[in-house]
Amino acid sequence: MKILITILTVLIILFAALAGFYAYYGGFDEIPVRVEKQGGETIVFEKVTGDYSQTPLYTDKIYNSLLNEDNLETTRGFGIFYDNPKDVETEKLRSEAGCIIDVELDSLQQARLTEKYNLKTLPESNYIIAEFPYKGSVSIMVGIFKVYPILEKYAEQNGLTAAGPVTEIYDVPGMKIVYRQEIK
Repeated sequence: MKILITILTVLIILFAALAGFYAYYGGFDEIPVRVEKQGGETIVFEKVTGDYSQTPLYTDKIYNSLLNEDNLETTRGFGIFYDNPKDVETEKLRSEAGCIIDVELDSLQQARLTEKYNLKTLPESNYIIAEFPYKGSVSIMVGIFKVYPILEKYAEQNGLTAAGPVTEIYDVPGMKIVYRQEIK
């Protein structure tokens, strides 16, 4: 009987710890979804083919390069995910990853950056938007499982047609991940 009580106690403690961990990273948070016009950000990026889990490597690489080589600090990273992993083999997934330039660039700065990096401006458009708390890389994983189904359900319930990739913006000072998908 003592062994059964010990096992049950350990399982309860383990379950409570996992629930606390999940709660801390936003697993039980309500996710508000809205349609809003956004876009227009200038981004520095690399094109990536393969597993989406590579995104942080490219974001960090660009962040460090901009900071250390170009004296340009950024506070928001991003991933643009073109393919649905349910439909495309992992090694063929297409994405872009990098940093959002938070300051207005003059023509000389833009020319210098264009020589070294891929630069473009994200389109201004109407997007389905959801926000999720950012408390580190675990938040990104929890958000994938929690937010994407909510985005799909919102589009379906509101008769919206999602068009194009999903962009995840990792807003470090704002402590949130912004998910957005363009609508027709």
